[in-house]
Amino acid sequence: MIDRIREDVRTARETDPAAKSTAEVFLYAGLYAVWLHGVAHRLDERGHRLLARLLAQVNRLFTGVEIDPGAELGRRVFIDHGMGVVIGETAEIGDDVNMYHGVTLGGNDPRPVKRHPTVEDGATLGAGSTLVGDITIGEGATVGAGAVVVGDVPPGGTVAGNPAERVDTAEETEESASPGPEVVADGEQEAEAETGSPAVEYPRPCCGMGRP
Repeated sequence: MIDRIREDVRTARETDPAAKSTAEVFLYAGLYAVWLHGVAHRLDERGHRLLARLLAQVNRLFTGVEIDPGAELGRRVFIDHGMGVVIGETAEIGDDVNMYHGVTLGGNDPRPVKRHPTVEDGATLGAGSTLVGDITIGEGATVGAGAVVVGDVPPGGTVAGNPAERVDTAEETEESASPGPEVVADGEQEAEAETGSPAVEYPRPCCGMGRP
């Protein structure tokens, strides 16, 4: 447990540039939300569901973060700012996941089945993003602020909007389609070299008409 606390404090300091000291990090509500959930989750696993739920409600009261005791959180999960985060019962969160305030990992099935998202290692969930259903956010993926995600996000992918769509592929397409450097014809280069001034570019003949 002590090792986990040290890891989480180190992660907070490395992730949040506003963290100026270790003492300041110990005031972060997101850290206590994760630590209290760890206790509630162990109680839930041992069959003490009511006591686990009570601790989860206390956690919500003091940190503003609601995590169902059944949710599984990996190591070094950092909830920055924390307020308004909701994580459902069957959610699974991997290691080194970073999420901001207002994130919701919600379910879309009334049956007692896997109905909440799986967030793999190293993913980032932007402020106010909503992830719904038994979907998978791939390793190292990024969900933009305010995005509503109802489908899988591939590893390393970036999604944004409502409904969420890939935006990293659009950027790559624009870069590949950008024009290269302008090619100057040999005749224009020779004219510029002889006169010492740039060659005059005439409009191309159109409709059978020559130069003006």
